[in-house]
Amino acid sequence: MLTQPRIIERQAQPYAAVRTSLTIPFGEAIPGALGKLFQTLESKGIEPRGPVFFKYNFINMPELEIDFSVPVATNGPIGGGVVTGVLPAGRYAEVTYTGHYDGLIDANAALIGWARDNGIRWDAIETPEGDTFVARLETYLNGPDDEPDPGKWETIVQIKIRE
Repeated sequence: MLTQPRIIERQAQPYAAVRTSLTIPFGEAIPGALGKLFQTLESKGIEPRGPVFFKYNFINMPELEIDFSVPVATNGPIGGGVVTGVLPAGRYAEVTYTGHYDGLIDANAALIGWARDNGIRWDAIETPEGDTFVARLETYLNGPDDEPDPGKWETIVQIKIRE
């Protein structure tokens, strides 16, 4: 199930992440990246401030650069292979997808198609070599760890709009 696309305002949000360059499918990389992220945060006494999200920095299908991320209270060096950054404040287009993760490609395509049809441009640099996004996110509100039914998994897909 997919909600209707909408435009929202986001506040700036610091985050911590493990940055990885990989190729689709990348499911096998997720446990290791998130394990490293949470282990490092715990060892530094840093608490996550929200759900896990994937920040797609660069896309040249099937090649990707992804930050496997969580929100944190402040931006600053952490070390241990963990990078930090700030999701910028601004307008974002979003949809909420409910279902198994294998439907997220279609959810992203629906949001991108809606934006194209409505003259919305992404805050991104598009080149023949691939697209670099300021903020393109999938936020996982729940998942296999807390919801056994994949039909009930909820993911918010958001892309920052060019101002």
